[in-house]
Amino acid sequence: MIARPSTSLSAPIAAALLLALCAPAAAQVEAPLETHPEIDTRGLIYGKVLTTRGETYEGRLRWDGEESFWGDFFNGTKDELPFFDRIPDEQQRRSRPIRVFGITVGSRWERISDRRSTMARFGDVAAIEPRRSDNVVLHMKGGDRIELDGGSNDIGADVEIWDRQRGEVTVPWHRVERIELGPAPSDLPVEAYRLKGKVTSTAGTFEGFIEWDNDERLSDEILDGDDPDGKRHKIPMGDIRLIERHSRSSARVVMKDGTELVLDDTNDVDAGNRGIVIEDPRYGRVELSWSAFVRLELSDERSCGPPYQDFEPGTHLRGTVTTRGKQLRGRLVYDVDESETWEFLNGEHDDGIEFDVPFALIRSITPIRDAASRVELISGASLELSGTTDVGGDNAGVLVIAGGEAGTTTYVPWDDVDRIDFEH
Repeated sequence: MIARPSTSLSAPIAAALLLALCAPAAAQVEAPLETHPEIDTRGLIYGKVLTTRGETYEGRLRWDGEESFWGDFFNGTKDELPFFDRIPDEQQRRSRPIRVFGITVGSRWERISDRRSTMARFGDVAAIEPRRSDNVVLHMKGGDRIELDGGSNDIGADVEIWDRQRGEVTVPWHRVERIELGPAPSDLPVEAYRLKGKVTSTAGTFEGFIEWDNDERLSDEILDGDDPDGKRHKIPMGDIRLIERHSRSSARVVMKDGTELVLDDTNDVDAGNRGIVIEDPRYGRVELSWSAFVRLELSDERSCGPPYQDFEPGTHLRGTVTTRGKQLRGRLVYDVDESETWEFLNGEHDDGIEFDVPFALIRSITPIRDAASRVELISGASLELSGTTDVGGDNAGVLVIAGGEAGTTTYVPWDDVDRIDFEH
């Protein structure tokens, strides 16, 4: 008979083992992000977060898992337009056509709205002050102060900070006293870089930082799709050299190692694509539909976008409005709303391309029919835009303020505008 070793445990050992098994697990500490010296991180949103409890955090910032870069937009609604009361009372109502299938069948009187959606690039903002869960004041670099009431999930969002001393911290909106923005260092720890490249469209080419499918914009994010054999491929965007529309329902993908695939069956690579966004310094923000997209050629540049210093402080819009043979020169308030160079004109091109153009890039605007305008840019480019209030017949008109802030104000209804020339 072979003697077997005893499996019984002494009481002290058993008690120790039981305590070890029942003890709570140690808190998991996230490993710090790796620093990649070859990636320029100055394009990341950076600043100090001051809390209602007297704490101060400093580091890279992100809004509720979304906005991370200086070119990203902070969105909201202006509940009151500061220049609205300069419209004469008798002109605050106007007659607008009623159309059925594009045919005018009558008209109606309506009051000009004193609420507007607005967006500001984080790079144009100096400080952010939450007031309530749905209210915030933006202090712009140029000294302008904008109060926003709701209208987006940017207001009320949690703010994430990568503090170099304390690690990753999330501060709820109601505990944020003030956020002071400033230049980011070039060597922050990051795991990936922003996508950049040249996009060929049905209306020409655009170059700049890229957001694919209104989602993927980092080198470690994934493009997926099925090949003709039904095999699903998941490809890091940083491994891709070229994406080309192959058909309405597929795309040709060429990787940096030379591998070529035709992929379909996901919205990354077919008509379900939610938009290809390009931050082109000549135009501002450009978004293509799948039907307007032809090809994307990705570059090897490794950065996180333009730094805070590249966003120059905004100034008042100034220029000349030509109306019925007269010229009125002074400070301009466009659509009785936009009054600063950091603000945006929005419009759509016939080819399924949307433009958000900073007024700092606009040389002139000429209404060419009831629903469209020709926009000349300082780069020499010319855009025919329609589909929005900014460039169509629903525009609220232009205020021209001559002789300083308290000077004479002339209101020009949009129907009377022949041309607007901006001074830069």
